Parts: sequence; C-alpha cells; structure tokens
Amino acid sequence: MSNQNVILFENRQVRRYYDTEKETWYFSIVDIVEALTESVNPTDYLKKLRKRDFELGAYLGTNCPQIEMLSNGKKRKILAGNAQDIFRLIQSIPSPKAEPFKQWLAKVGYERMQEIADPSQSIDRARENWQKLGRSEKWIQQRMTGQETRNKLTDYWKESGVEKSDEFALLTNIIHEEWTGLTVKNHKELKGLKTQNLRDHMSEAELIFTALAELSTRQIAETDEAKGLQENAKASKKGGKIAKNARLQLEEQTGKKVVTGENFLPPKASKKKLK
Repeated sequence: MSNQNVILFENRQVRRYYDTEKETWYFSIVDIVEALTESVNPTDYLKKLRKRDFELGAYLGTNCPQIEMLSNGKKRKILAGNAQDIFRLIQSIPSPKAEPFKQWLAKVGYERMQEIADPSQSIDRARENWQKLGRSEKWIQQRMTGQETRNKLTDYWKESGVEKSDEFALLTNIIHEEWTGLTVKNHKELKGLKTQNLRDHMSEAELIFTALAELSTRQIAETDEAKGLQENAKASKKGGKIAKNARLQLEEQTGKKVVTGENFLPPKASKKKLK
C-alpha cells in the first residue's frame, strides 16, 4: 500500500500519509477543518482560526510538519498533523462532529495495524469507501483494475531510471493530454475538482481509456527498452495516441463525448462563516 492515500470521514475526503519510520499517520490539517466545519473555504477558515486562537497558531506552527501530498494533481507540501495534533485542533473548533471524529481517528490507527498484518484489507477498505460514495460495483472494479495497470507502469518507470515525483507527474500528463486533449489540471477544472483525485471522479469510459493509454505506454516502453525521462516521454506520447485514436473512433460511432465534466461531487453545502 502506498504511504499516501485518502480516507473518508462522513463522505468527506481526508488526505493522509503514513511515516513508516515513526509508524505514525499524518493527516491534512485543512482537510480536517473542512470535514469538521463543512466550510466552502477551509483554507481561509484555518487562517482566521489561527489568528483568533494564538496558542493554536503557535502550536500548529511548532509541531505540525509540511508533508508532500497531492493537491490539484501535483504533490505539494501541506500542513499535516498526527493524532495528538488533531486533538489539539479539535479543541478550537466548535463542531458537533468533534466526538465522532475522535472515534474515527482512533479507528484509523487500529485499521493501519490490521493492514500491516494483512495488506489485502486496505483493498477491501478502498472498495467500502467507494461503495459509501455511491459508486457501482462495475465502476469500482474498473477503478481497481485501472490502478493495477497504473502501478505496473510506475514500477517500470522506477526500474528504468525515472525516480523524481515531478518526472512521474510529467509523464502522466503527457499520456493524459495525448489521449484526452486536456492536461490533468484542465480535466480537473472541467469536472469542477480541486483537491480531489481525478480518477475517483472519472466515468467508466474515462477509466477504461486511461487504463488503455497506460497499458499501451508500458508495453511500448518495454518493447523499446526505454530508459530515463526522455525515452519514456516518447513512449508515453505513443501510448496516449493509441487511446486517443480508440476514443475518436468510439465518439464517431456513438456521437457521445468520452471526456466530460461529469463527476461524483456532492451537492454544495451552504457557506458557514467563522464566528
């Protein structure tokens, strides 16, 4: 299981990172603020909260590290905290969800121990999370199959000399833009996404074509014995083009666009102001 992933609290996504050396979970502070307050601008809410509660601001600044997590399709350093830090944050946020969140946090720690003993449980929980979000079994199966295809591609990249996270992002974007005609960022904007994972908001067709593009890329790279960033970039463009041609043929036959703005976002909550 990757050290970084997303977990749900009452259908709201919370990014987290597991430090294997410290055996500690770190959670995105801004995601927790959003989950507790349902604020439409949790970043602004947190800024105001830190100004109002000087002790909290000092505590977060001193104790909470900046950890790389996905944000708008790219890895960025964001403020994160362990369980102790989160409990301190909860003290400063008047929310009826505070107690349920504490129980949820304790459960997350226990589940991690279970996953270490039996990694298959992390897959089962991912399936459960998608089910809670209303995804169909067909969609879930396609999402998991696509993730396996993605993992095999990134494994090849690592073995062939592509190591940096920004290089992974560059190659991913080459594949994506080639088959969709949109960058990853533009595709997210089309769907109205911000910090959410793009693949979690793709249609079944978008998932299938993404998997085709990444499968084609890997097989071309293996055939060409691509090494390093430049050679893998060429393979990425070729792999993306195969999926692009298939997409165009399908769209011609059906008259329907494969790449759309459809997503699984919940209805917007009413804006709540920090008092």
